[in-house]
Amino acid sequence: MIIYLEHQALTVPDGLTVAAALAFSGDERTRRSCSGAPRAPFCGMGICQECRMTIDGRRQLACQTLCREGMHVERSL
Repeated sequence: MIIYLEHQALTVPDGLTVAAALAFSGDERTRRSCSGAPRAPFCGMGICQECRMTIDGRRQLACQTLCREGMHVERSL
């Protein structure tokens, strides 16, 4: 399946969450903290909120969102 990460096509296996797709891509960064430090998924179950990303135009948790064909994912860097 193909998703678009920062406007670049990324082929990922079916059944992955967006957070897993980031790990698959080799760059797990999802956003930057208020101090500018890069952040990545931490808890993997939606508690820590570290994986917030813009997914198809909406702020969502990458660890709780399954990849869908053609979805657009953007980091908040």
